[in-house]
Amino acid sequence: MKNTPLSLLSIALLLVLAACGGNSGNGGNAADSGKESAVSSAAAEEEVVIKATNFSFDKKEYHLKKGVPVQIVFKNESGNHGILVPELNLQLDENNNSQVIIPEQTGTFRMTCAVFCGAGHSQMSADIIVE
Repeated sequence: MKNTPLSLLSIALLLVLAACGGNSGNGGNAADSGKESAVSSAAAEEEVVIKATNFSFDKKEYHLKKGVPVQIVFKNESGNHGILVPELNLQLDENNNSQVIIPEQTGTFRMTCAVFCGAGHSQMSADIIVE
């Protein structure tokens, strides 16, 4: 009987973790016209590969050109990760690992891990710089 609170806490934690890894349902499409980038079915002129390992991305900065269609490819090399850049309407994970975007505004945008991945999750970030 003493294990009941611990069992309930474990089940609740599993449910929270499962919910955090869920898909938002929009697949990263730019249905909202207020977003700073457009999703395009046009052929990309450039490709950027973003690789994730436990608690870090392979680069601190990724550079894009304003108005140039770019294919963003996400590769999860170790652990369970994703990427999220709300200002660019970009969200990728191992199930949805590629997207063409057209950055419409210059600036520096913070990319964070979109899937809770453990103790170093909150420090897992990089910058996407649109020039």
